[in-house]
Amino acid sequence: MGGTDKLLEPVQGAPLVATMAKRCTKAGPTRVILGPDQPARRAALAEIDCEIVKAPEGAGMAASIRVGLSDLEAPAVLIMLADMPEITAYDLHLMMTLHVQAPDAILRAASEDGTPGHPVLFPADLVADLRKLSGDIGARDLLKRHADRIHLIPLKGDRALIDLDTPEDWAAWRAKEKGGL
Repeated sequence: MGGTDKLLEPVQGAPLVATMAKRCTKAGPTRVILGPDQPARRAALAEIDCEIVKAPEGAGMAASIRVGLSDLEAPAVLIMLADMPEITAYDLHLMMTLHVQAPDAILRAASEDGTPGHPVLFPADLVADLRKLSGDIGARDLLKRHADRIHLIPLKGDRALIDLDTPEDWAAWRAKEKGGL
């Protein structure tokens, strides 16, 4: 990001990390995983009713998931990436509601054309496997092992695929947003 923090980029008048945390809290109890030296991100979350959990130094995606699941007992776990500004509170609530109808399924958001994306809701019986993840690929291998349990949940447009990692991603997204107003 050229020295800037993508999660502090403004979206809907607030840093992206705050905007996404607010959306998540509308769907249910929320844990936000932050690295050890992220005071600006922590400050952006100060007024939001979420639990902040500190990830270890240099933690990858798997370590963040493991830390986020520590001491957590829940009927399901919805993993949301904070750099996906088009995912709405409605999308998250939809996935939580559909979990009630298919409690053993892995619910994975997808684009309208069926391309798998994020967020992903894991049922309770897979939490132990999530706690064993390693590396920086998140739950990709777990999803492959349980491909027969995945139910794709198509969301509007490509919102389940849009994650903003580079200045170019942000510029293209902002240009698209302005064009859509």
